[in-house]
Amino acid sequence: MSYTKTKTIVSLCSLANLILAADRVLMPIAIIPMSDEHEWDLHGQGWILSSFAIGYMTSQLLAGSLVKRHGGKKFLTLAVTMWSLSTFVTPLFSNSIYCLITLRVLLGIGEGFGLPTIFHIFAHTIPIEERSRAFSYLIGFGSIGQTLTALICPNLPWRASFYLFGLMGFMWVLLWVILYKEIRGPIEEEFVQPPKLNSTNVHWTEFIRHWPLWSTYIAHFSMNWSNYIIMQWLPTYFARGLEAKREEIMFTAVPYVMNSLVGMTSGHFADALISHKWTVLSVRRLMTTIGLIGPALFILLFSAANNFVMAVILISVSMGLSACNASGHLSNHADIAPNHAGITFAVSNTLATIPGITCGPLTAELVVKSNKRWFPVFVLAAVVNITGSIIYISQSAASQII
Repeated sequence: MSYTKTKTIVSLCSLANLILAADRVLMPIAIIPMSDEHEWDLHGQGWILSSFAIGYMTSQLLAGSLVKRHGGKKFLTLAVTMWSLSTFVTPLFSNSIYCLITLRVLLGIGEGFGLPTIFHIFAHTIPIEERSRAFSYLIGFGSIGQTLTALICPNLPWRASFYLFGLMGFMWVLLWVILYKEIRGPIEEEFVQPPKLNSTNVHWTEFIRHWPLWSTYIAHFSMNWSNYIIMQWLPTYFARGLEAKREEIMFTAVPYVMNSLVGMTSGHFADALISHKWTVLSVRRLMTTIGLIGPALFILLFSAANNFVMAVILISVSMGLSACNASGHLSNHADIAPNHAGITFAVSNTLATIPGITCGPLTAELVVKSNKRWFPVFVLAAVVNITGSIIYISQSAASQII
């Protein structure tokens, strides 16, 4: 595959993830004026925020299996169309909390098709020596999407934000259909770098009986526990916990800027280590360790900060270090299961969506029971991160398993 085609694939998929991430974090920002307008309590807000994860979780495994049969182009087109439509019509149904929850579930289903499909496409089209940077750009552009949302939405009427990002998704679909050319063999898409084992049909138990796979699943779960808390609750924490002014809510963009910059830089760094004869396994373990233990330490410091500027700096460093996971356990799927990277990522992301469902109500409950103190929320996140890192270091692999 030519360098130009590889760059086109990475660019288009990264842009899709930008829109995916932007649409996902619209509600955590918009829910502040929406809850003021509709008088929702903290528990109602928690269920609206967490309903996305219910849809997101239910579509992952279906996406991973169907994309192998029908191809990445078709399913990514379907995914972006679905989540963009649910975003665009959200303002039209904002008077009903039940309609909002339904739309958030549909948004989750659409976005649940997205990343497993992209992982499938990357496993087929990106050579191993370029995977770290490809996955880091993919994750980095997701952070850019979150950054744009944090910068733009506080300065727009909340309804206009949903219309804007919904339209962006429709425009991306047009570009994707025109520019991406899928190459398929008799059964599925062809590999640019064929794997050593051509295991096209495996029993479903293969995806849950190998410890190296479980190490990626657990690392992903741990990473998402912290990330969902930040994504869902950072604007509210700034506004309610640190009494930030409305214009200061834009500083929720800073952690995502840091995440994007560190992510893309770490991808080039990881590929450079591999080109200098580091083993793939040692690189994956190093980047995952930095991406889990680093954020755990800084989120603890963040929980103790009572100064707004210091809080922004600490949570930004935490989110920046978290981006190293893209070159660690997230890239590891294409190493250990190249024939089934979409499915293994779907399993991983399904399990890693459990924090998205539980973090909304659990965070609200911990804060209420702790007399509006957020410290227990962040301590729990740090413990989960450290546990995930220990398991990944001890159980991970880089050679093909299935």
